[in-house]
Amino acid sequence: MATRFDPIRDLDRFFSEVTRTPTSTSLPMDLYRDGEVFVAHIDMPGVDPSSIDVDVEDRTLTVRAQRRSAVADKDVKWLTRERTTGTYARQLTLGNRVALDRIRAEYQDGVLTLTIPVAEEARPRKITVAHSQSGSQPGMSSSGSQSGLSSQSPEVVESSTATEDPKQVAGQA
Repeated sequence: MATRFDPIRDLDRFFSEVTRTPTSTSLPMDLYRDGEVFVAHIDMPGVDPSSIDVDVEDRTLTVRAQRRSAVADKDVKWLTRERTTGTYARQLTLGNRVALDRIRAEYQDGVLTLTIPVAEEARPRKITVAHSQSGSQPGMSSSGSQSGLSSQSPEVVESSTATEDPKQVAGQA
């Protein structure tokens, strides 16, 4: 069976193979936020789990892995070779509102899952608004004496849906 000569298809195939980079073809990723964590699923089929390296430096998370060919050292005649081999890397720039010290990584069934928690200080909080009785001045009780809120050292009370230390909430930490 004769193959048909198609110069456009052949040029397209040539340029796609020449310009192919490991990060664009070998480590596809899904990234989403689920509540108080960011989750990244990175496909790494055929990667030796012991070759996976995940590190963070200057708010840049880098994932490196190596895929080797089982027949690379053998003297074989390749008919088709589409599965890339070598060392691959993927980088994510992390914002300053994630907890770098609590990032977790798990590799299962050819997928690396990164769990990146949102930092405590970046979580939404509810601010309690203090109010006084109608007709009295701020900071004064209805009898004219100063109330517990001082104009010289105001106190901000925060409440959150997360479990917090009451001393820290009241500013007594």
